[in-house]
Amino acid sequence: MDKVKYELEIPVHASPNMLYQYISSPSNLQEWFADKVNSRGKIFSFVWEGVEEKAELITKKNGERIRFKWLESEDDDSYFEILIQVDALTKDVSLIITDFAEDEDEVEESKQLWENQIEELKHTIGA
Repeated sequence: MDKVKYELEIPVHASPNMLYQYISSPSNLQEWFADKVNSRGKIFSFVWEGVEEKAELITKKNGERIRFKWLESEDDDSYFEILIQVDALTKDVSLIITDFAEDEDEVEESKQLWENQIEELKHTIGA
């Protein structure tokens, strides 16, 4: 069964450069995204409440985006991406989250989880 792709846009009052540090480095990801984050090459290990999930770093564009693919979902096209978007006119900064849920029923719950994570990020960086 195909997973359901969804996108989320969350405004964040912070500089794109600082945000990029928080979405791309294991030590900074550990401050808001997971309890523990380690990386070995392109493989990142994320730990939540003692459960480890591994993801491969697929795309990393300095100052702009980072994309991971969970190793357990090798047989599908799913991934999760955090993109930093700056409005050309207002200079407002937003994070665009692209992720996949197992099915339609899980989309809202997944979005809520991301919103909570980004709130944690905002709190961490004082945005």
